[in-house]
Amino acid sequence: MQDSDRTYRIFLSAAEPSGDRLCAKLITALKKTSRNFEFAGFGGPNMAQAGCSIIIDTTQRAAMTYNAFGQVIFFFKAIKKVQKHFAATKPDLVVVCDSPSFNFHIAKAAKNAGTKTLFYVAPQLWAWAPWRIKKLKKLCTAGLAAILPFEPDWFSQRGLECQFVGSPMLEEISPRQITPKDYSHFSVSRAHIALMPGSREAEIKTLWPAMQQIARRLKARRPAIKFTAVAADNAILELLKQTELKRLQLDFAVDAVYETAKSVDFSLVASGSATLQVAAAACPMAIMYQSNKYLWHLVGKRLVKTKYLSLVNILSQRELVPEFMPYFSSVAPIVAASENLLNSAEKLTSLSKELAELAKPLAAGSASQNVAKMILEQFK
Repeated sequence: MQDSDRTYRIFLSAAEPSGDRLCAKLITALKKTSRNFEFAGFGGPNMAQAGCSIIIDTTQRAAMTYNAFGQVIFFFKAIKKVQKHFAATKPDLVVVCDSPSFNFHIAKAAKNAGTKTLFYVAPQLWAWAPWRIKKLKKLCTAGLAAILPFEPDWFSQRGLECQFVGSPMLEEISPRQITPKDYSHFSVSRAHIALMPGSREAEIKTLWPAMQQIARRLKARRPAIKFTAVAADNAILELLKQTELKRLQLDFAVDAVYETAKSVDFSLVASGSATLQVAAAACPMAIMYQSNKYLWHLVGKRLVKTKYLSLVNILSQRELVPEFMPYFSSVAPIVAASENLLNSAEKLTSLSKELAELAKPLAAGSASQNVAKMILEQFK
């Protein structure tokens, strides 16, 4: 049989909705190549629609097993199942996407089964837990795909080859599309603000009430301010609507971070990859995240190795946008920082220009196509 006629078995593991979307795009890119592939894995509806046989829907685990004990049981069963799957099907390659706490176990199972693993989205060891580089070196046997431009240098300095593939969140956006917003006729009294509380149920629980309280305070001063909330999917949309403050008269959008950020004047955003899409829309923002106050002071502060915690500020190497990570209980400082920007068209204009310049290099090239090329290299 010629290699061109052979069907290669690829197992993909995505533990979050964001990873499900990235793997779906990667599957689509691989289908456009000259090789034949068969896909199976852990993921969700996007991967299934792209042509992947889903063994376990990991994207719905939060709804099924929200408590910590339930999560442990869920992942324990998932790992047992993947071990049996690897033994039975002997995939040609395993691709693990983000979520290193879970996917390190998948990569270990692959290694024990004699299968190579490619890591798509390099674990952010430069931010926390740098000692895990030893484990990553053992498990990353088919390539490490970075989505941040400084990561290849960081990993290569520690003896692990890494390739920058571009930002998968921005691959459908051309650098030419990234242009600053026009605030020449902006009026804070008629501002349009986006609320983006994240894609995980835990984020919704902690950030959504706080974002609505911030919105309520801003609207109390200027009743004509308009708000649009962005839900990652329809399930998250229902969660948002269950605790919606009707007095805010919110509009809702689904899976439309970039599109919404393009249409609004300012955004409140949960920390994560969505902040890069907001930056690509050249939309000024304040970034939020929540954590247990006591665990943060006892453990979290000691684990974090970066001066800034949001991707936008890490890439800028300064506090380009206000970040409140974690913000704990009071939203007053976030309201103050938001008003400081909203009250100045000049500040909004300047920040919009800087965000556009930050995002342009990230939008160059296609992450999915570049990772597909890395996979093809394994089958030469």
